[in-house]
Amino acid sequence: MASLSFIVGIIGNVISLLVFSSPIGTFWQVVKKKSTENYKGLPYISTLLSTSLWTFYGLLKPGGLLVVTVNGAGAVLQVIYVTLFLIYAPKDVKIKSMKLVAVLNIFFFGAVIVVTLLAIHGSFRLTFVGIVCAALTIGMYASPLSAMTIVIQTKSVEYMPFFLSFFLFLNGGVWTIYSTLVRDYFIGVPNAIGFVLGSAQLILYIIYKDKKSMLTKAGAEETVEDGEGSGQLVKGVVEMQSFEGEGRVGHEAGVKDGRSLIKGKSLPQPGVSRQRSLPAIMRSLSLGPYDLHYTQPSRPQGC
Repeated sequence: MASLSFIVGIIGNVISLLVFSSPIGTFWQVVKKKSTENYKGLPYISTLLSTSLWTFYGLLKPGGLLVVTVNGAGAVLQVIYVTLFLIYAPKDVKIKSMKLVAVLNIFFFGAVIVVTLLAIHGSFRLTFVGIVCAALTIGMYASPLSAMTIVIQTKSVEYMPFFLSFFLFLNGGVWTIYSTLVRDYFIGVPNAIGFVLGSAQLILYIIYKDKKSMLTKAGAEETVEDGEGSGQLVKGVVEMQSFEGEGRVGHEAGVKDGRSLIKGKSLPQPGVSRQRSLPAIMRSLSLGPYDLHYTQPSRPQGC
């Protein structure tokens, strides 16, 4: 049994490391652009706390080597992610994130270590740290739940990547099996919840993978309406200028009555000025519904 649990634990290590390394591409772009854009630092800060606590749990647990290796490696990666985030985040976001790091990763983590080593004795140390780790991990599953809610509301899997759901399912399943083999319920309970949530996400993915988002459809309909409105405005501008051009040509023809065309060199000027009509049409195409109602075609605002 011990050899089987070790093999399952190695598989769990590999899968978990793949999950921990998934943000590498994101932070590569952050470094290249020297900006965190709209990324949030909380997921990386909370994951750093989680991996740090699980590493401490593995150090306290007899035979907890595989727990230490995977979470220790995860903690190192999270330190790199958090550091890069703090370097490239805007000033206000940086200040808030540094406060979170101080509260969660320094004060709270340090308090758990101090209380465990100084105030608690015997086997209850492992129980205390295990409860804290399990509770934190279960709390972090709020993110998959919110993703599932968005999928159901929009009827689209656009905001729930397949591979993230798949690895949540796979990671939860492997570590649930491992916890059953070694009889560790602190590892088993949160990972069993992760396995169930991962399974539910895969089911939602199968149901909604071929359906377009309601938000996308609404945006497409709005775009069509905007295009029709702009097209009607362009048509109106062209027709108005054509009418004015015809009137001007007719007037010039009356004044210059009797003047004939000589070898095509005296052709009348076109009714629509090319220099004026093209910019007018281009401006019309850029107008939105608000601009069509509240601005004049010659001076569009808010485009």
